[in-house]
Amino acid sequence: MTFLYFLLIGAISGWLAGQIWKGAGFGLLGNIIVGIVGGIIGGWIAGRLGIGGGGLLWQIIIAVGGAWVLLFIISLIKKA
Repeated sequence: MTFLYFLLIGAISGWLAGQIWKGAGFGLLGNIIVGIVGGIIGGWIAGRLGIGGGGLLWQIIIAVGGAWVLLFIISLIKKA
């Protein structure tokens, strides 16, 4: 059940980050990957800033922020 929860948060946050970044998602698998990596990045950033919280909404917000950072970094690499 925890693994499905992890995938669900990844899919939602990846889709939301895609909507914010370029106005479209990346497909189910792409959204899950972007969301999971974004969750890792967002969790790391939140931990470094001392930002804590809990609950599903907070986890999605942190993962979306991390996914947005990931997409920003990817866009910088693509431009180079």
